[in-house]
Amino acid sequence: MTAARRLSWTILFGIAFGWVETAVVVYLRHLYYPDGFQFPLRVIEAPVLIVELCREAATLLMLVAVAALAGRRFWERFAIFCVAFGVWDLVYYAGLKITLGWPASLAGWDILFLLPLPWIAPVYAPVSVAVMMIFAGIIVVNLEAKGYRCHADLVTWALGLVGTVVLLYSFMRDTAAGMGQAMPQPYPVALLVVGDILLAASCVRFVWLSRRERRS
Repeated sequence: MTAARRLSWTILFGIAFGWVETAVVVYLRHLYYPDGFQFPLRVIEAPVLIVELCREAATLLMLVAVAALAGRRFWERFAIFCVAFGVWDLVYYAGLKITLGWPASLAGWDILFLLPLPWIAPVYAPVSVAVMMIFAGIIVVNLEAKGYRCHADLVTWALGLVGTVVLLYSFMRDTAAGMGQAMPQPYPVALLVVGDILLAASCVRFVWLSRRERRS
Protein backbone atom coordinates (compact mmCIF):
# COMPACT_ATOMS: atom_id res chain seq x y z
CA MET A 1 0.00 0.00 0.00
CA THR A 2 1.34 3.43 -0.93
CA ALA A 3 2.02 6.17 1.62
CA ALA A 4 -0.89 8.19 0.21
CA ARG A 5 -3.30 5.31 0.74
CA ARG A 6 -2.03 4.63 4.26
CA LEU A 7 -2.45 8.28 5.16
CA SER A 8 -5.90 8.45 3.54
CA TRP A 9 -7.16 5.46 5.53
CA THR A 10 -5.55 6.84 8.69
CA ILE A 11 -7.27 10.21 8.23
CA LEU A 12 -10.58 8.50 7.50
CA PHE A 13 -10.24 6.49 10.70
CA GLY A 14 -9.39 9.65 12.65
CA ILE A 15 -12.47 11.41 11.29
CA ALA A 16 -14.78 8.53 12.16
CA PHE A 17 -13.23 7.99 15.57
CA GLY A 18 -13.38 11.71 16.31
CA TRP A 19 -17.11 11.68 15.63
CA VAL A 20 -17.57 8.69 17.95
CA GLU A 21 -15.74 10.68 20.65
CA THR A 22 -18.04 13.63 19.97
CA ALA A 23 -21.12 11.45 20.41
CA VAL A 24 -19.92 10.08 23.76
CA VAL A 25 -19.16 13.56 25.11
CA VAL A 26 -22.51 14.92 23.87
CA TYR A 27 -24.24 12.23 25.93
CA LEU A 28 -22.09 12.96 28.98
CA ARG A 29 -22.71 16.68 28.78
CA HIS A 30 -26.46 16.23 28.44
CA LEU A 31 -26.33 14.11 31.60
CA TYR A 32 -23.94 16.19 33.71
CA TYR A 33 -24.02 19.67 32.14
CA PRO A 34 -27.54 20.21 30.77
CA ASP A 35 -27.10 23.99 31.11
CA GLY A 36 -23.78 24.00 29.25
CA PHE A 37 -20.28 22.75 30.03
CA GLN A 38 -18.36 24.97 32.42
CA PHE A 39 -15.99 25.00 35.35
CA PRO A 40 -16.01 24.20 38.23
CA LEU A 41 -16.44 20.58 37.18
CA ARG A 42 -19.25 18.45 38.54
CA VAL A 43 -18.27 15.39 40.52
CA ILE A 44 -18.97 12.21 38.52
CA GLU A 45 -20.10 9.10 40.37
CA ALA A 46 -17.36 6.50 40.89
CA PRO A 47 -18.90 3.76 38.67
CA VAL A 48 -19.29 6.18 35.74
CA LEU A 49 -15.82 7.60 36.32
CA ILE A 50 -14.27 4.12 36.21
CA VAL A 51 -16.06 3.40 32.93
CA GLU A 52 -14.80 6.70 31.51
CA LEU A 53 -11.21 5.97 32.57
CA CYS A 54 -11.41 2.56 30.90
CA ARG A 55 -12.88 4.13 27.76
CA GLU A 56 -9.97 6.58 27.54
CA ALA A 57 -7.47 3.75 27.96
CA ALA A 58 -9.29 1.82 25.22
CA THR A 59 -9.14 4.90 23.00
CA LEU A 60 -5.35 5.00 23.24
CA LEU A 61 -5.15 1.27 22.63
CA MET A 62 -7.26 1.58 19.48
CA LEU A 63 -5.03 4.35 18.12
CA VAL A 64 -1.93 2.28 18.85
CA ALA A 65 -3.50 -0.80 17.23
CA VAL A 66 -4.34 1.09 14.03
CA ALA A 67 -0.81 2.45 13.84
CA ALA A 68 0.68 -1.01 14.43
CA LEU A 69 -1.43 -2.48 11.62
CA ALA A 70 -0.86 0.34 9.13
CA GLY A 71 2.87 0.94 9.63
CA ARG A 72 5.77 -1.25 8.58
CA ARG A 73 8.53 0.10 10.84
CA PHE A 74 8.65 1.83 14.21
CA TRP A 75 8.85 5.42 13.01
CA GLU A 76 6.17 4.92 10.38
CA ARG A 77 3.88 3.42 13.02
CA PHE A 78 4.60 6.31 15.37
CA ALA A 79 3.89 8.80 12.58
CA ILE A 80 0.57 7.13 11.72
CA PHE A 81 -0.37 7.21 15.41
CA CYS A 82 0.34 10.96 15.45
CA VAL A 83 -1.80 11.59 12.36
CA ALA A 84 -4.68 9.49 13.67
CA PHE A 85 -4.51 11.15 17.10
CA GLY A 86 -4.34 14.67 15.67
CA VAL A 87 -7.24 14.17 13.24
CA TRP A 88 -9.31 12.48 15.95
CA ASP A 89 -8.76 15.43 18.29
CA LEU A 90 -9.57 18.13 15.70
CA VAL A 91 -12.70 16.32 14.50
CA TYR A 92 -13.81 15.91 18.11
CA TYR A 93 -13.74 19.67 18.70
CA ALA A 94 -15.34 20.37 15.32
CA GLY A 95 -18.07 17.87 16.20
CA LEU A 96 -18.79 19.55 19.53
CA LYS A 97 -18.98 22.91 17.78
CA ILE A 98 -21.48 21.51 15.27
CA THR A 99 -23.64 19.64 17.78
CA LEU A 100 -23.46 21.81 20.90
CA GLY A 101 -22.14 25.14 19.67
CA TRP A 102 -19.19 24.64 22.01
CA PRO A 103 -16.59 26.01 22.46
CA ALA A 104 -17.65 29.61 21.99
CA SER A 105 -14.00 30.36 21.23
CA LEU A 106 -10.65 28.57 21.23
CA ALA A 107 -9.99 30.20 24.61
CA GLY A 108 -12.73 28.11 26.23
CA TRP A 109 -11.56 25.73 28.96
CA ASP A 110 -11.87 21.99 28.51
CA ILE A 111 -10.99 18.82 30.36
CA LEU A 112 -8.78 17.03 27.85
CA PHE A 113 -8.05 13.66 29.43
CA LEU A 114 -8.25 11.88 32.77
CA LEU A 115 -5.17 9.61 32.76
CA PRO A 116 -3.06 9.56 34.88
CA LEU A 117 -4.45 12.86 36.24
CA PRO A 118 -7.09 15.15 34.75
CA TRP A 119 -5.73 17.41 32.00
CA ILE A 120 -7.29 20.87 31.64
CA ALA A 121 -6.44 23.69 29.26
CA PRO A 122 -7.99 26.19 26.87
CA VAL A 123 -9.01 24.52 23.61
CA TYR A 124 -6.28 26.25 21.62
CA ALA A 125 -3.63 24.25 23.52
CA PRO A 126 -4.63 20.73 22.41
CA VAL A 127 -5.52 22.07 18.96
CA SER A 128 -1.99 23.44 18.50
CA VAL A 129 -0.50 20.08 19.51
CA ALA A 130 -2.90 18.15 17.26
CA VAL A 131 -1.98 20.26 14.22
CA MET A 132 1.73 19.68 14.89
CA MET A 133 1.17 15.94 15.25
CA ILE A 134 -0.63 15.73 11.91
CA PHE A 135 2.03 17.66 9.98
CA ALA A 136 4.92 15.81 11.64
CA GLY A 137 3.27 12.45 11.04
CA ILE A 138 2.64 13.13 7.35
CA ILE A 139 6.25 14.24 6.88
CA VAL A 140 7.64 11.08 8.49
CA VAL A 141 5.36 8.74 6.53
CA ASN A 142 6.54 10.36 3.31
CA LEU A 143 10.18 10.09 4.36
CA GLU A 144 9.70 6.39 4.95
CA ALA A 145 7.97 5.99 1.58
CA LYS A 146 10.89 7.69 -0.21
CA GLY A 147 13.36 5.24 1.28
CA TYR A 148 15.03 7.43 3.88
CA ARG A 149 16.26 5.74 7.04
CA CYS A 150 14.33 7.55 9.75
CA HIS A 151 16.19 7.75 13.04
CA ALA A 152 16.72 10.02 16.03
CA ASP A 153 19.84 10.90 17.98
CA LEU A 154 20.15 11.82 21.65
CA VAL A 155 19.50 15.52 21.00
CA THR A 156 16.33 14.72 19.06
CA TRP A 157 15.04 12.47 21.85
CA ALA A 158 15.93 15.06 24.50
CA LEU A 159 14.09 17.88 22.69
CA GLY A 160 11.03 15.70 22.18
CA LEU A 161 10.90 14.33 25.71
CA VAL A 162 11.46 17.70 27.39
CA GLY A 163 8.84 19.32 25.15
CA THR A 164 6.36 16.57 25.98
CA VAL A 165 6.99 16.88 29.73
CA VAL A 166 6.54 20.67 29.57
CA LEU A 167 3.21 20.30 27.76
CA LEU A 168 1.96 17.59 30.08
CA TYR A 169 2.87 19.70 33.10
CA SER A 170 0.96 22.66 31.66
CA PHE A 171 -2.10 20.40 31.31
CA MET A 172 -1.93 18.57 34.66
CA ARG A 173 -0.50 21.21 37.01
CA ASP A 174 -3.87 22.59 38.18
CA THR A 175 -5.03 19.60 40.20
CA ALA A 176 -7.54 21.63 42.19
CA ALA A 177 -9.58 22.48 39.08
CA GLY A 178 -8.97 19.13 37.42
CA MET A 179 -9.89 16.92 40.37
CA GLY A 180 -12.07 19.15 42.51
CA GLN A 181 -14.65 21.86 42.10
CA ALA A 182 -12.36 24.87 41.72
CA MET A 183 -12.08 27.36 38.89
CA PRO A 184 -8.96 26.95 36.71
CA GLN A 185 -5.90 29.05 37.38
CA PRO A 186 -4.63 31.15 34.45
CA TYR A 187 -3.19 28.83 31.84
CA PRO A 188 0.63 29.10 31.46
CA VAL A 189 0.74 30.03 27.78
CA ALA A 190 4.52 30.39 27.98
CA LEU A 191 4.80 26.67 28.76
CA LEU A 192 2.64 25.82 25.75
CA VAL A 193 4.86 27.94 23.51
CA VAL A 194 8.04 26.40 24.92
CA GLY A 195 6.67 22.88 24.63
CA ASP A 196 5.51 23.41 21.04
CA ILE A 197 8.84 24.95 20.05
CA LEU A 198 10.81 22.06 21.57
CA LEU A 199 8.65 19.49 19.79
CA ALA A 200 8.95 21.40 16.51
CA ALA A 201 12.73 21.56 16.95
CA SER A 202 12.82 17.83 17.63
CA CYS A 203 10.84 17.15 14.45
CA VAL A 204 13.07 19.42 12.34
CA ARG A 205 16.21 17.71 13.62
CA PHE A 206 14.64 14.30 13.05
CA VAL A 207 13.86 15.17 9.42
CA TRP A 208 17.36 16.60 8.90
CA LEU A 209 19.01 13.45 10.27
CA SER A 210 16.74 11.13 8.33
CA ARG A 211 17.25 12.82 4.99
CA ARG A 212 21.01 12.24 5.22
CA GLU A 213 20.73 8.50 4.69
CA ARG A 214 18.70 6.19 2.46
CA ARG A 215 18.07 2.52 3.02
CA SER A 216 20.28 0.26 0.95
